[in-house]
Formats: sequence, structure tokens, C-alpha cells
Amino acid sequence: MFRIFGPPGTGKTTTLLNMVDEALESGVHPHKIAFLAFTRKAANEARDRAAARFNLDPKKDLSYFRTLHSLAMSLSNIRSEQVMQEEHYRELSETIGVEVYSSTQVGAFEEDITAITSNKNPILNVINLARLRKVDLRDQYNESNLYESWNVVNYVATSLEAYKGNMGLYDFTDMLDEFIRSAHMTCPHFDLCFIDEAQDLSPLQWDLAHILDENSTRTYCAGDDDQAIYRWAGADVDHFINLPGGSETLSQSYRVPRRVHAVAQTVASRINRRFPKRYEPKPEEGHVQTVAGIEYLDMSSGEWLILSQAGYMLQDAAAWLKSGGYLFNYRGSRSIGKKLSDAVNGWETLRRGHSIPVVLARQVYAFMSAGTRIKRGFKKLTGLEDDDVVSMSALMENHGLLADQSMIWSEALDKIPETDRAYVTALLRRGEKFNAEPRISLSTIHGSKGGEADNVVLYTSLTKAADDDMQRNPDDMHRVFYVGITRTKDTLVLVEPEDAARSYYI
Repeated sequence: MFRIFGPPGTGKTTTLLNMVDEALESGVHPHKIAFLAFTRKAANEARDRAAARFNLDPKKDLSYFRTLHSLAMSLSNIRSEQVMQEEHYRELSETIGVEVYSSTQVGAFEEDITAITSNKNPILNVINLARLRKVDLRDQYNESNLYESWNVVNYVATSLEAYKGNMGLYDFTDMLDEFIRSAHMTCPHFDLCFIDEAQDLSPLQWDLAHILDENSTRTYCAGDDDQAIYRWAGADVDHFINLPGGSETLSQSYRVPRRVHAVAQTVASRINRRFPKRYEPKPEEGHVQTVAGIEYLDMSSGEWLILSQAGYMLQDAAAWLKSGGYLFNYRGSRSIGKKLSDAVNGWETLRRGHSIPVVLARQVYAFMSAGTRIKRGFKKLTGLEDDDVVSMSALMENHGLLADQSMIWSEALDKIPETDRAYVTALLRRGEKFNAEPRISLSTIHGSKGGEADNVVLYTSLTKAADDDMQRNPDDMHRVFYVGITRTKDTLVLVEPEDAARSYYI
């Protein structure tokens, strides 16, 4: 395997996609190229770019642009209806008398990074992690902080295997096992194989990667060991570092400015197990500052990414942003629900004399009380299709609307909860376009990997568990904060910890 090391902002994905373009342009058949990414989004972006440039059918011609789990399933005899779902885990729970609820759904194998360890049951997490890491279940249990006894964990593991066997079902780890077992018969030969984010592969996934390598004329593994932040999910970064064969480093960052780069390099130098590499900042100086809290920042303009080691640390920041009338994304969700913002905009559009689609009018009606704002019996706007359009006069004359043009949104939409009403008022007072894409995002550092922003606010506090883990595995925490720092395109803001004794020193 040939490794491509891509430090933050150096265009690793673009480099891989350019290599795909060059291969297709030189006449390599699309079916002879495999592009394996860790998320469906990344795989689809690579697939769609190649399809658009070379006029290919993305599904038929580029069928090997997938996640690792999706590839494993597609090349096995496993059908989607054979994948363990919630009802199976519920049935198993009732049968054995131990709760083994799983939030995993069919299709979740499209997201590889944490798909196998993302269910909400800690017992299943330990069982799956042992299989991913190819270690004895008892050893994995001893490493965990699981409150359940070993006898219970072992009982669940045995019962789960028996249940799957009797029912002819498979879980997500089974997909990898099945592919590895039958690859000598089912794995096609590729001229080119690309494996992105290789630093996050688990030992079991590395087995799959090596099989692909054996069945490929040329294999490229791309990643960055300094950004390996999924060891808790089974990732084996040492395997990536120690791979034999040649390598190339993309050394020029197009994201990280000089001053931020200097901070990042200080953190990277603390990592003991790393591949030495040249990494250069972009020419701009950038800025680094320290504040006691985000209330000391002017966030009225610009693009902001607020990061913390743990999700609960963002709660105070979210509350402050709401009180100040800022629109933001909080761990993937908008701070104001789309239905609410659509209803407010829909009503104000009607007041200005314009028509709106019926589907939007139904959202407006949903926030109005029957009897005072709408006549009883008219709530559902029956007899109208979603794509029909209606005006305020038409709603008043034919569809039971009692509220009139003199009422602003806060009076007409009387079923909006008071806290949401106050927040929308604050948004409007600030002049935020709350149907727009938020300028501000709040995320854990793990959730931000792959993202970037002009301004990054980084909390330096640690949870007690993270602080304890840092004493045992300091490289893990160095890598986490390295990732956080290197999301920055211009200004890095470090937030002082509440407890200096339990924080990451930068």
C-alpha cells in the first residue's frame, strides 16, 4: 500500500479525487476503481464528482464508491432484511431478560466511523469493540468501565450469537467477517483502490483493507495519524503508521494560518507515536487569543465554530447565544426548528399580501388555536393539495382563518411556546435571517472532524473521565485538541477552563 499523509487543510480528498479523474481520463474502466470512504456523504461526493465529469451513471458505473461496510455487504450474500434491527434486539432482550436495546437501523452501515459502536447499549458496545479490535471479550471487558458483571456480558454475547444463528440474521460486524471469509471467491480485481481516512481503521477493517490490496494493482491509503481520534471506537493508528511501502506527504495547508499553525505544531510535538512529516501553514498570519468566556466575543458577524471535548460543555454557550438572539447549529440541529421558522415566515408573507403553498399554510395553522385563530374543523385545510397556493383572503373566506392582517406573527401564532417566542423575538431584533444557514455552529471536537471555520472557539476544559484517560493515553487527547485547533481558517479563540487542574494546556 502507498500511503498519502494529508495534514489538516492540505487537500487530501481533492488529491484523491484528482487521481480518480486522471485514472478515468486515461481509460481505466469505472468498475476497476474502488473508492472507500468512512461516510456515505464522502463516498457519494467522490462518486458524483466522477459521474458528472465523465458522464457516468453514479449507481451503475461507480458501484464501488462506497463505505467499507457497504462494500462488504454488497459483495456478500447478506440481504438488507437479514440485518439486525430494533425489533430483533427487543425480542432478544425479552427472551434473555437483559436489556440490549440498539438504536442502529438498516442502512446505518453507510456510516463507518462509529456505526458499530454507536448503539445506546454499553454491553453491545463492548462486544462489538472486542470483535473490531480482534481481542478477547474478557480483555475488552476488563479495559472498559462497564457497570455490568462479566457473567452478564458473556451471557449476552453467547445469547446474541445463538439468536443470530437461529434467525439467520447478521449485525454490522458480521458484514466484515463475512466478506473476509468469502473474499477469495467474491472480491473483484481493481486497477486502483483508494481507502480514505485510513488512520481510523480498526484491526478487523485492516484485514478487509489488506484483502482489497491483494486484489488491486495499486492501493492508496490516505489519512493523517495526527488526526486519529477514534481509538476509543477501535481504530488502530499504529497499523497505519507502520505500514510497509512508500509514502507521500501533502505538506502545504490551504486552511491553517501561521499563528494557529504554530499552536497546532506545539500540540503535535507532544504526540509520541506519530509519523514525522513536513507541514507548512498558509501565508496569512491569522490570530490567536484567549478569553474567559464566549460572552467576551463579538459574534455579530462572520463564521464561527465553537468546540469542546464533551457535549455538555456547550450547553451554557447555547443558552448565551439564544439569549443574545443568535441563530446557530447545535450538534447538527438548528437552534430554531424549521417548522417554527417556516410558520413565522409564512404568516408574515401572508400579511404582506403574497400567497403561500398550502403545505406552508398547514404549518402556520399548526401554531394557531382552534376557536380563536381558526374556526373549529378547519385545522387540517382539507380539500387542498400541498402544492396549491393560498392567500390570506382565500384562507379567511374559505378555510376558517380568524386571525387577520393586523396581527403580527407573535399574536397570530398563539400556540408558539413562550421560550420559543422570546427567542424568535430576539432573533428578529438582532436582524438574523432565521431561515438561512446559521453562521455559528456548536460541536464536540470529534463531531467537527472534516469541518472548518474562519473563527474557532475552543474550550480547554476536560471531563474527569477524559482527564483520567489522558494520564493513561496522552496521545489520544493531544490528537483531539490538534484536530480542534486545525479547524481554524483565521482566528483561534481559546476559552480558559473553569478548573485549571482539569484542563488541556495549550
